[in-house]
Amino acid sequence: MIIAIDGPAASGKGTLGKRIADHYGLAHLDTGKLYRAVARDTLMRGGDPGDARAALAAAEALEPASLDDPALNDSGIGEAASVVAAHPEVRTALIAYQRAFARRKPGAVLDGRDIGTVICPDADVKLFVVATSEERARRRYCELKQRGSPITEEEVLADIRRRDERDQRRAAAPLRMAEDAVLLDTTNLDIDAAFKAAIDLIDAALRHAGQAV
Repeated sequence: MIIAIDGPAASGKGTLGKRIADHYGLAHLDTGKLYRAVARDTLMRGGDPGDARAALAAAEALEPASLDDPALNDSGIGEAASVVAAHPEVRTALIAYQRAFARRKPGAVLDGRDIGTVICPDADVKLFVVATSEERARRRYCELKQRGSPITEEEVLADIRRRDERDQRRAAAPLRMAEDAVLLDTTNLDIDAAFKAAIDLIDAALRHAGQAV
């Protein structure tokens, strides 16, 4: 079983993805970490995230074991990740890894920007998780504040709006809701309520498709 979860930055899809995977006993991949890792490695090599060749070199040399690096959560890495993710060459380089992960038995949950549209268009269930930009900025700001980041909530909001525009306008796999995806708005939901809503939607989709829940 493959569950695809897409949505903009800080919509809650990563946290939901982990809990959903645990609930169904599936593997989980936060594909955003792939692009964050590419951005991190590009910068560490002294490259410019806007340079497609530099970003591609980092993508081709990426070590999956490095995806647990706490530095990937830094705000600056998130901004750079949005830049490298716009390069078609980088996205192509990472597709094979993501699709191989999705084929794991008994299945997998993948969250990102193009899972339901590009990576796993035949996923059993597709969720598109959204929240207002203001609420997403509040959530991300709280996370960064707990880590001691000096960034302001206004700066986080501006960053999220820039990333939204870049993700939606990029030529390669832009962020969009798949035609057969189910919308989940988490603006007014805490994580427990969002998780329950997601499980209800997934179970309903599986029953509709004739699969055992």
